[in-house]
Amino acid sequence: MSQHASNEARVIPLRPAAAPPTGPPAKEPLWRDLVGDVLRRERLAQERTLKDVADAARISMPYLSEVERGRKEASSEVLAAAAQALGLGLGDLLSLAQRELARPTARSRRTSTAPHNSLCLAA
Repeated sequence: MSQHASNEARVIPLRPAAAPPTGPPAKEPLWRDLVGDVLRRERLAQERTLKDVADAARISMPYLSEVERGRKEASSEVLAAAAQALGLGLGDLLSLAQRELARPTARSRRTSTAPHNSLCLAA
């Protein structure tokens, strides 16, 4: 080894490193927002009005609207009635909402625990 060679190791990345996430970590959504989104999406997919579903569920239209927008924490009885009015069971509604919750959580876990995209060789 020559006298000019450095004793420091050199790291040569094989791939460009991924940019670190910017800003604060994303907040997890509230359960009432997820359930409301699912109810609204199912209602719109069936091309039904808010009034139609509220009447079938025997709840007030303004209250169902607030549940869909995540403004109200609905009881299990109200959620079951709204789900049934849409042809879903309460378990179906909660399962769809859980899938929505798992999506952002899985993405954040993948980015925070992803392996480094470079290789370090030391001699």
